[in-house]
Amino acid sequence: MDDAERAAQGMTVRREVLGDEHVDRAVAATTPLTAPFQDFITRYAWGDIWSRPGLSRAERSMITLTALVVLRQDAELAMHLRAALRNGLTPGQIGEVLLHTAVYAGVPAANRAFAIAREVLAEAGAPGTMPVPPVP
Repeated sequence: MDDAERAAQGMTVRREVLGDEHVDRAVAATTPLTAPFQDFITRYAWGDIWSRPGLSRAERSMITLTALVVLRQDAELAMHLRAALRNGLTPGQIGEVLLHTAVYAGVPAANRAFAIAREVLAEAGAPGTMPVPPVP
């Protein structure tokens, strides 16, 4: 597959996982400085890695959530929590991922992740959630 095909496949997967609204905002915000990075993540992260057949998108979401909790990447975590729902994870499964991660990443990281998850799941109207105040 050449770069153009990977970019096209990557954009398709990126839109399916993150949603058109998110991707449209990212594309609209692209500048000459960020264009190479946008191309990189579209071709490699979405066109190569997220497009591989070895794991389902739900499994990839679980791995991604775990990595983002460990790295304490709050904004990316919120975005990928939304993606996890789009990829078929239930709020209960997301809670299990965060609980499991607490054992390996630490309670403070998981505590923060649960707070972010509560907010994102409430925004999404996920079953079993209720509105909560925004995370500071």
